[in-house]
Amino acid sequence: MRRSPRDLSERSLASWLLLPAFALLGLVAVYPVLNLMVTSLYELHLAYGPKGAFVGLANYERLLEDARFANALRVTLLITLVTVPGAALLGLLLALLANLPYTVKWPVRLGLLLPWAMPLVFAGLIFRWFFESDYGVVNDVLRRLGLAPLFWLSDPRLAFWAISTSIIWKTSSFVALVLLAGLQSIPREYYEAAQVDGANAWQAFYRITLPLLAPSLFVALVFRTITALQTFDIPYAMTGGGPGNATETLAMYIRTQTVENLNFGYGSAMAVALFVLCMATTALYLRFIQRGEGE
Repeated sequence: MRRSPRDLSERSLASWLLLPAFALLGLVAVYPVLNLMVTSLYELHLAYGPKGAFVGLANYERLLEDARFANALRVTLLITLVTVPGAALLGLLLALLANLPYTVKWPVRLGLLLPWAMPLVFAGLIFRWFFESDYGVVNDVLRRLGLAPLFWLSDPRLAFWAISTSIIWKTSSFVALVLLAGLQSIPREYYEAAQVDGANAWQAFYRITLPLLAPSLFVALVFRTITALQTFDIPYAMTGGGPGNATETLAMYIRTQTVENLNFGYGSAMAVALFVLCMATTALYLRFIQRGEGE
């Protein structure tokens, strides 16, 4: 079937209109990633000069032998495995609470918005004060209950859980806002029909709310997983990666190599590894969604 001149002109106009967007995308996204990949193939240490020697995949081979990189990757994955489901569950509860038929809704919505709008470093400093061993709020509550105070930020395991709790509190509001938008798009007629058929609240939630909320939940999980893999601000503000390197994430180790050690070649290789990890995780989510839609 031949296209009319009008169709061709409209198609050309659309291409010209999209060209600035594609150019901007290439400038701010594609070029930096390609430049990062190229830099990772060089031994580029600014302490020894601006010119680096081409070393191929040597920086990536070094990653496999770097125990500190392995520890940072392990901490990052553990934070992701703990905080993503935690934020999803808490966010779902908050969204359901915010979706109740309040007479005045803005205080509830404001309560959801404030944690999300709060800067990450500020949230980390607040929770650092909460978990401080001498005058922190958590240990003060433990003392009032007759329990021994804990060294939350000095013990590796306790520090990990303190950081995870902080991240869940900070990010659950984002999940709640996404899910709240999904809840409000569900027609009320479905619940009225279920009530007429004799369904209770749990059955309506399981049969109506969860299936129709699944697309919003998947979107929230994708964004939450990617940001969890890139976690930096809250652990940095609370422990600085300590005690030792027990809570150092991959993003923090990349900063140490590039900003403090000025080793841009090795730091770029780690950044590429983090980028590949994020892309692989996103691809798994998308494949899971497509499989669900196919069924």
